[in-house]
Amino acid sequence: MGEKIVLRYTDDPEQSDIATYVRKGGYQALAKALKELSPQAVVDLVKRSGLRGRGGAGFPTGLKWSFIPKDPALPRYLCCNADEGEPGTFKDREIMEKDPHELIEGIILSSYAIGAHLAVIYIRGEFAYAARQLEKAIRQATAKGYLGRNILGSGYDLDVAVYRGAGAYICGEETALLESLEGYRGQPRLKPPFPATAGLYRKPTVINNVETLANVPYIVLNGPEAFAAIGTSRSPGTKVFCLSGHVKRPGNYELPMGTPLREIIFEHGGGVRDGKQLKAIIPGGPSTPTFTAAHLDVNMDFESVAAAGSMLGSGAVMVMDETACMVWAALRLTEFFRHESCGKCTPCREGTYWLAHLLGRIEAGQGQDGDIELLLDICDNMAGKCFCPFGDAAIAPVQGTVKHFREEYQHHVRRGGCWRWSVDRGP
Repeated sequence: MGEKIVLRYTDDPEQSDIATYVRKGGYQALAKALKELSPQAVVDLVKRSGLRGRGGAGFPTGLKWSFIPKDPALPRYLCCNADEGEPGTFKDREIMEKDPHELIEGIILSSYAIGAHLAVIYIRGEFAYAARQLEKAIRQATAKGYLGRNILGSGYDLDVAVYRGAGAYICGEETALLESLEGYRGQPRLKPPFPATAGLYRKPTVINNVETLANVPYIVLNGPEAFAAIGTSRSPGTKVFCLSGHVKRPGNYELPMGTPLREIIFEHGGGVRDGKQLKAIIPGGPSTPTFTAAHLDVNMDFESVAAAGSMLGSGAVMVMDETACMVWAALRLTEFFRHESCGKCTPCREGTYWLAHLLGRIEAGQGQDGDIELLLDICDNMAGKCFCPFGDAAIAPVQGTVKHFREEYQHHVRRGGCWRWSVDRGP
């Protein structure tokens, strides 16, 4: 499997305890940074490593940190985005539940780098156990002097708080997360200004994903060159792929960036279950367009997946076998997006409703001539026209399945439903 970074110790049931974490080298990166490195030096290390955001967008992490204003009089904050609500994605949950101190150390290092003295972990409300693990880890770290006042005698102070969300997928969008943290309805803000200059309480703020922050201790301790030597030149490091669906061994697999889809599904996941044939793959969560078996040799890095017509996204690889109905799959995912739309902007609020309505009609065998074209027209009216990226995510299941499985949509319309149970309407 190669070298692991963020999941290397999660098989140890004692790893969540600070004594075990320290015994295995935990908090050494923090001690090194506070003793030997200035905040700007830590930013430069992360820049040189090439670490890119693991939440979906893939923005260079060190570059994001460098956008924070240099004025020392300005309070600044770090927000850890732990609102893991993307269907099929469960990597951050494993990190928080099984190795919370790795995340805490990453948060402290990142806060030190940007000059923040308060960091907040915004965690999905359903992750009750993960939240308790983090709160326990914060207490342990504070008792040992890794958090609080004068950390390790360095003069640097930091407090970390855990904030539990209330079950809204939209709060995974960074500005909606900030609105929720401030006590308002979780809806996205207009950008600019960006969080780097006007974030939490309208002060400079960095927002990073759990997996992103969990990579930082490795980079500081081992050097940016060691991190950059893993993966590809433009997508360095490892990525945790959440493998689910019709596979024999679903689960989290941390592999070098650029690992082919074929290897992830057939070598690590054991292949398609029950001897069935592979039909479709969602490569990065439902907000990324669908692949087919013809894409098995696509390398799973940001550039390769984009060149093949989709996105790496959260790394949620969802596998469907030959028995799957792609119209049904698109409907289930679109219903999720319809339910989770915050309703702030018209293209998303109305578009997700009508996509779900039309898909439901087609799936029920009541499709009409022109429905497929109408679906695509609605997608076009949403693409790039919504207040936040949610709208572009919501159209991905429809666009991807129509592109590669249009004949199934046509069958539903012409034959009165799915090929698995349809009544023949004639040619």
